Amino acid sequence: MDLDDTICYCFHISKRKIVNFVRVHQPRRASQISECGGAGTGCGWCVNYLKRYFAQTQGSSSEAHLPPVPPSLTEADALTTTDYAQQRAAYIKAGHGKPAAGAIPLPE
Repeated sequence: MDLDDTICYCFHISKRKIVNFVRVHQPRRASQISECGGAGTGCGWCVNYLKRYFAQTQGSSSEAHLPPVPPSLTEADALTTTDYAQQRAAYIKAGHGKPAAGAIPLPE
């Protein structure tokens, strides 16, 4: 995924904004990324991506403590925006989360 691609569809937060937030504010925990426009507090789809971006800024020792992630997440940067949106839609349709009001609509 490119820096200008949306990561949090509920609150329209790009990867660039998340990466810059982590760089500037240096959160101590991944959950503090929610202070970046509410990222991760809507449907929850992007939470594992936020954790992964946080871990990348902390070095490899932090990544060892993260739970295993699906192959699609470890290859997040290789995902197209269409694939990312479709995986989010499947996640929501499976009942795992509810998009926030004003979220980017699910693809058909």
